[in-house]
Amino acid sequence: MNTKNTFKSAIQWLAAIVLITGMQSSSLRAAEEPEAAEKPKWETNASVGFTLTQGNNDTLLATASILGLKKWEMNELSLGADASIGEVEGVKNNETLRGFCQYNRLFTNDRTYALINTSILHDAIADVDYRFTDSPGLGHYFFKGDKFELSGELGPGFVAEEVGGVTDQYMSLRLAESAKYKISDRARMWQKIEYVPQVDQFSNYLIVAEIGVDSDLTEKLGLRLTLQDVFDNEPAAGRKSNDLKVVSSLRYKF
Repeated sequence: MNTKNTFKSAIQWLAAIVLITGMQSSSLRAAEEPEAAEKPKWETNASVGFTLTQGNNDTLLATASILGLKKWEMNELSLGADASIGEVEGVKNNETLRGFCQYNRLFTNDRTYALINTSILHDAIADVDYRFTDSPGLGHYFFKGDKFELSGELGPGFVAEEVGGVTDQYMSLRLAESAKYKISDRARMWQKIEYVPQVDQFSNYLIVAEIGVDSDLTEKLGLRLTLQDVFDNEPAAGRKSNDLKVVSSLRYKF
C-alpha cells in the first residue's frame, strides 16, 4: 500500500466533506430562510497557551486551537483544529496536529439527528504519522436546555492510519457521549468521550476523552483549562498506551 497516496486521499476526503457540507448549508439557507431574515453567524473561539522554564530545568510547551460552530434551521456544523509542540532539555516531548469536522442534520423532533464525523491526527511522539477516521451515524439529545445539554452518538466508521511505520485500514464502530453545563453567565464546562473499536478485532480500540472549563475575563477574552486523554490499546512498538495532557490557555471569542 502506498502511504503517500493514502494520506493524500484522506486529506482530499476531509476537504470534500467540508466542501459538500458548506454547499449543502448554502442551499438550505436559500431554500428555507426568508430574504429579510438575518443570516446565521459562526461562533468562533481561538485559544493559545505557552509555558517556558529556564534554569535547572529547561522546558517549552506551546498549544493553539480554534473551534467554529454554526447552527441554522435544522442544521449544526462544527469545525476545529488544534496543535501542540513541546520539549524538555532540548528533547522533543510533544508534537501533535489534529483537525475535525462534524455535521448534524436534526429531524423534526429537534432532538434526534443524522451525522457525519471526520477527523485526522498526527502525533509524532506516539509514532502516529497519520490517523484518518470517518463515521456517519445517529445522535440524540437526551437533555437540551439553556443550562445543560447531554447527547449520545452511535454509528459505523472507517479508519486509515500509519502507526509505527505500519499502515492499516479497517472498519470500526464509534460510540460517543458529550455534555455541556453553563455554570453561570460567565463560566461553563464541557465533557466528551469517544470509543472507537475495530469491528473484527475488539482488542484494537481507541478511547478519546476531554473535560474542560472556560471562564470569561471580558466580553471577548477568557481563560480555559482542558484535560485531554487518549488511550490506544495497541500503540506503536515501544510506546505507551495512554497519553494525558493538561492545557491552560487564553481564549479569544470572535
